[in-house]
Amino acid sequence: MEIQEIDTRHATANQYSFSNGNCLPYTGVPFGMNYFAVQTTNQKGNWWFHPEDHTFQGYRLTHQPSPWMGDFSHLLLTPVSGDLENLSLFHIQSFYQPEASIFSPIRMKIEQLRYQIVSTLIPSMYGGILTINYQQEKNGFVLTLPGSYSIKQIDRHSLACQVVNFSGCEDDNFTFYFVMHFEEEMLSTIEPHSGRDGTLFLSFGKIKKQTIRFGTSFISEEQAFLNLNREIELSAHMYLEKSRQEWQEYFDLIQVTHSDFKHTQTFYHNLYRLFLFPQTFYEINREGQKIHYDTSSKKVKLGSLYTNNGFWDTYKTVYPLFSLIAQEKYVDMLEGFLNSYENSGFLPKWLSPDERGLMPGTLIDAVIADAAVKGIGSDLMERFLIAMKKAATVQSDKSHYGRQGTLDYLEHGYVPSERHESVNHTLDYAYSDFCISRVAETLNKEADKLFYQKQALNYKNIFDSETGFMRAKDKDGNFRGNFLNTRWGQDYAEGSSWQSSFAVYQDFAGLINEYDSQDCFQEKLIELCNQKPAFNVDGYGFEIHEMSEMAAIEFGQLAISNQPSFHYPFLFSYIGKPEMGQPLLKQLMTQTFDASSKGYPGDEDNGSMAGWYIFNSLGFYPVTPGSGEYVIGMPLVRSAVLKLSSRKELRISTTPNLPQQQFIHHIQYNAKPHEALYFKHEDLMQGGEIFYHLGVVSNPKKIKPEHLPFSLSNSFNAS
Repeated sequence: MEIQEIDTRHATANQYSFSNGNCLPYTGVPFGMNYFAVQTTNQKGNWWFHPEDHTFQGYRLTHQPSPWMGDFSHLLLTPVSGDLENLSLFHIQSFYQPEASIFSPIRMKIEQLRYQIVSTLIPSMYGGILTINYQQEKNGFVLTLPGSYSIKQIDRHSLACQVVNFSGCEDDNFTFYFVMHFEEEMLSTIEPHSGRDGTLFLSFGKIKKQTIRFGTSFISEEQAFLNLNREIELSAHMYLEKSRQEWQEYFDLIQVTHSDFKHTQTFYHNLYRLFLFPQTFYEINREGQKIHYDTSSKKVKLGSLYTNNGFWDTYKTVYPLFSLIAQEKYVDMLEGFLNSYENSGFLPKWLSPDERGLMPGTLIDAVIADAAVKGIGSDLMERFLIAMKKAATVQSDKSHYGRQGTLDYLEHGYVPSERHESVNHTLDYAYSDFCISRVAETLNKEADKLFYQKQALNYKNIFDSETGFMRAKDKDGNFRGNFLNTRWGQDYAEGSSWQSSFAVYQDFAGLINEYDSQDCFQEKLIELCNQKPAFNVDGYGFEIHEMSEMAAIEFGQLAISNQPSFHYPFLFSYIGKPEMGQPLLKQLMTQTFDASSKGYPGDEDNGSMAGWYIFNSLGFYPVTPGSGEYVIGMPLVRSAVLKLSSRKELRISTTPNLPQQQFIHHIQYNAKPHEALYFKHEDLMQGGEIFYHLGVVSNPKKIKPEHLPFSLSNSFNAS
């Protein structure tokens, strides 16, 4: 598909109590510093767009990664005509027809029926161009500036403003600079002023067309004008073509066909979502150097920086996909994350714009380890190992940095129940310890490797063999009483023990041993899937949207609506029975994902769920980032070509692939039978062809131990 065929309203029909993706209709370049979107309401907090609304309040310049995080450095641009007695959004908003509008990654086009105005906005990395066609006699433009602001007129063609608005930031005066150049002069005379929640009307008189170019910066007004002036000679067509080319370069990295074209549409809508985050948070100075604003020291520094990313979500799919097709960008992001560490003293967990400290664990460790074992950014790994070990051993005096309960974890081998969501913290720390061991191994740091491999087995300290679940323990080693396996919250993050007890990515073989046998583990997985999606709200005191979304899709306790369940269908592969998970994967892809405004079974989360769909459509999935393996699943594509970062091509074909083919009959890789239940990254990067022969009935096979996916316990046994 071409990028202009993507409708950015994909997965944007949401509300506070139920998520169909919680996405926004972003127009911008890949990994853009800014995005633009239509705002349809200012009455619903962070849910300021809905695709079924017919109200246009303006083009919002936004940096909102999720409604749960909130926006920062945002403002609103609204073309208007006629006499306006009041400039509130309620008084200036207009009817528009969503079905007659263009919502594309490379441009938006809106007709405001009230004013008979047609406008088109086209983005660039640091600015954009807005073309406005007027029909009436009194024409103008309203600029809405939330939070603290200041504004000044440079001349009749130029305006500069600053806004300070954010949901959280280390710098209380974190400022966004926005400058505009008007092709037709302003009739208004604007005196320099500042205040809070400003609204500015600019008059253009009887003109029939206005073209506004703008530049932005997190660094300074001077830098914003530099960003603007680098594009000042570009026409709207040149902006559009440049944006199209940037997107199409990424889109052309994966080419797919399906037996049903609606699946092709879904695939490419997910591919668009994958290249939005993390967002660029650096700029280019006059000397051509990358520079960024450090909110901790409140200084401008050299180097890359990225923002709007929660690693708890994205480590599972986003970065493993970049490791196949976008390694150069991956390295630049790694450099940016190291700069975040240098700026704050800890590796980031949830950036927006700086550290917000949300969600358990320090799962950037998986992003680093996956790069390390794949030879990506190798020259950075010495510094990363120091940073990872610091988070694993040093308790920050700021609760939103590093691990929580670090010293307790080191003392007890688990995070005690006195700490909220202790089960997830324990499991995530054990996985992070595995990731540290993998980085140490690539650096030949034997002592570190062995110590953190041992730490990676700490998951066993909270496993309750009687119930078969991970349970919270107090400091004396006692399990919390009154256990209920469907109770969400308290000891578990966004789930119950069903959604949290299988997060042992580094050692499923060891987890299976805790169940005493593969048969017992299999029975537990069957019980997980073949039951009602029941939940208990006691831990939260109310029903959170993730509970509702799990119940809505009716896949038992397999809550594919949230990241902790992403790997569940692959657990059958670790007992040598992948055929039990294959129909499940196909049903999840075809029944819970589509290209509509309700396109996801839950929060998409910065490319995380999009990456899940893309990987599974291709037939393999990175269950354990840091292992260098992808576990084979169930392909949905009929054919695919991946243009790998190694400059080789990986070709995938499946036959037949209709709804009735629910199983893989056999696999050939480069014309040879492939018996392992996984692919190795190093092999895929050599290119070649994967052929999946599918069938309507399962084809169980006796799986040799060496053909099972990676587990830490198996690697111990092998050594």
